[in-house]
Amino acid sequence: MKHTFNKENWIWFDYENGEEEKVKELVSLSPQCGEWIENIKDPKENLLKLNTEIRGEESIWGSLVYQQDIEEKGEKNIFHFYISKDSFITVDFNFSILDTSPIRVHKQMDQAENAVEGFFILLGEILSSYLQKIDGYEERLHNLLWEMKEQNNREILERIYGNRHELLVWKNLVVPIVELKFIAEEAYGKSIHEQTEFSRVVTRVERIRMLLDEYQQAIDTMINLEEVVSTHRGNEIMKTLTVLTTLFTPVMAWGALWGMNFKFMPELKWKFGYAFAGFLIIGSTIMVYYYLKKKGWMGDILKVKKKNRFFE
Repeated sequence: MKHTFNKENWIWFDYENGEEEKVKELVSLSPQCGEWIENIKDPKENLLKLNTEIRGEESIWGSLVYQQDIEEKGEKNIFHFYISKDSFITVDFNFSILDTSPIRVHKQMDQAENAVEGFFILLGEILSSYLQKIDGYEERLHNLLWEMKEQNNREILERIYGNRHELLVWKNLVVPIVELKFIAEEAYGKSIHEQTEFSRVVTRVERIRMLLDEYQQAIDTMINLEEVVSTHRGNEIMKTLTVLTTLFTPVMAWGALWGMNFKFMPELKWKFGYAFAGFLIIGSTIMVYYYLKKKGWMGDILKVKKKNRFFE
């Protein structure tokens, strides 16, 4: 579909997947588009190229993954583009991912000076949809932070790493747009910063990257905290087992002694031998207990677990 803007100063050709013949017919007028056509036949990943052979007729082309499913690697949306000053072409771009309508985007494009600025309007809307979804990510991360304090377990740790993976997916979506910004500067010079829509894209990219960096620090802190808690609890478990083993050492020692089957054992004929053995075992255990407590080796393992606490 052909759209003209700014009193027909520049054009946007928007094609769907499967309309390759129309694209070829259009770009046959420009030899520079030939390589682009060859590279979009079976696209799977991001691709960015810059053509500067003819000064004043610089062009940018490639493919951009603008939507990626968090769970499935193959579930993603990719569109292809070719940008020059008087027109830009998109193939297989889906407006449904944007939080706006085509009419609103067209009104914005009608104020753009050229096709390069028009393309960055489209890019700005993609970034705007990212920001909306990142707000939802921020809310989930905030809830997870408090759930970790209230009821920490393996499921919470699994969700922390799930959020970390989602964050990496967001970063992978933003990186090609950052590269596209640099390529535009390389192609059209610093004067491109005078275009309002380009500056808006730069600001949104910086805003997204700032948010993602902050969330990355928060997740790293949560993971470090989980590691500290796990290490502490592991030490507590080992300390508990050690203390219990030490406390029952007298029982096992005396039990082993009187469990022997020697022929001559005087204690077997004592009238109060059973009571004496019980007193000796209990007394030895109490002595060991108070010795460990005096040394401070009992720690906090005998305290009751409390709600909303990490280590108790």
